[in-house]
Amino acid sequence: MPSKNMLPKGQRRRSVKAEYRAQRTLAQEKEAERKAAEADNFDEALHEAETELLATADFMEPELTMEERIATNNWFTTKGASGSKVAAETHAPPRYANPYAQLAEERPEVPVLEDLDADEEGVRTLTVAEVAKGMRLDAYLAKALPEISRARVTLLIDNGQVTLDGKTAKSSYKLKGGEIVEIEGDPRPAPMNATAEDIPLTIVYEDDDLAVIDKPAGMMVHAGSGSAEHNSGTLVNALLFHLGKLSKVGGDLRPGIVHRLDKQTSGLIVVAKNDVTHRKLSEMFSERELRKVYVALVHGHIAEDEGTVRLAIARDLVRRTRMTTKRAGGRNAVSNWRVLERLETPYGPFTLVEVHIETGRTHQIRVHMQAIGHSVVGDFLYGAPHLIQPLKSAVKREPLELERNFLHAAELEFEHPRTGEALALRAELPEDLTGFLKQLQEE
Repeated sequence: MPSKNMLPKGQRRRSVKAEYRAQRTLAQEKEAERKAAEADNFDEALHEAETELLATADFMEPELTMEERIATNNWFTTKGASGSKVAAETHAPPRYANPYAQLAEERPEVPVLEDLDADEEGVRTLTVAEVAKGMRLDAYLAKALPEISRARVTLLIDNGQVTLDGKTAKSSYKLKGGEIVEIEGDPRPAPMNATAEDIPLTIVYEDDDLAVIDKPAGMMVHAGSGSAEHNSGTLVNALLFHLGKLSKVGGDLRPGIVHRLDKQTSGLIVVAKNDVTHRKLSEMFSERELRKVYVALVHGHIAEDEGTVRLAIARDLVRRTRMTTKRAGGRNAVSNWRVLERLETPYGPFTLVEVHIETGRTHQIRVHMQAIGHSVVGDFLYGAPHLIQPLKSAVKREPLELERNFLHAAELEFEHPRTGEALALRAELPEDLTGFLKQLQEE
């Protein structure tokens, strides 16, 4: 049976587009007239209501800005084409909490307790501020008592010297506000002692006033914490065994130590046997009257044959074990480098450099080499890979790994602080570094 909407026979090939468009336009016009009439009626009703009632603005919240909508989670946030945050309106509640909402709410500062005196028994008492609700106990105490570091606060808590409402608590305890905190005494780290140990030492030079040692990588210069592990095996312990008498200017933990080398750095280090020599050597270091030259292997080819890095160095506030050149307020540091050899190896390009430092900042050469884009091989802390992978063209090659920094204090030149004699001392690369170089270049 034919449909009622079908055209009569003989006219079924005729186009009906024009008729359809005319009908659609007429329907759209009628719909627009209906909406306009409804809008007019609404405006009239609203006008009448405004003449009889108080202004509705008194009961309405002000229009929120884009930032306020994002902060209060009234809008979803998405990534725009440029990577920026873009708001997209939605009538559904957000599925996940908006992390940016917290940024808009400025959390009140924790009040600093500057004059917190101890009682006769050495106990300091304080009441947790209400603004600290939700904070960890150790984080709150570190902010409220800025003279005590977070590490020292943790030590106090771990030693049971901190009580919360009369009971011991963990560092991670979340505060509710209003608790009574009692702190008994000061942090008591485990005692650190420099003890003579029979550890082999390579003594490059020695007289009655000083000695120059070729320190191996992996040996700490002196004790660095209270654990027994860090109290043993140090250079100081070895010096006490081999030399006996050392200067006392550095204290009981650092007798004889005038300057330091990083644990994973090998090479020459000078130590003082008496206080007079110690002070004179310290002055010489301060006045830059000693010449210290290091040899390092870095990743990649350094384009220039020589150069100088003048970048101030400061503590990295995010990773406290690192130093950085990217933070303001650092200490002046100068490193002069010269290319010894550029290596093309089955593991890629490397550069052997000689570095003469004018200053002696913590991790100076390591930080400066990273800053110019050439990390010291084996220096995982400053961007060097743990495993050095072979090139794709190098078949049957296994990855290489160096369990130390390829950094060696090779030369030390200075005038003897008592006799004025010119001393020029040198330590050749140790076997672990020469062996690594051989492995790296083997065909």
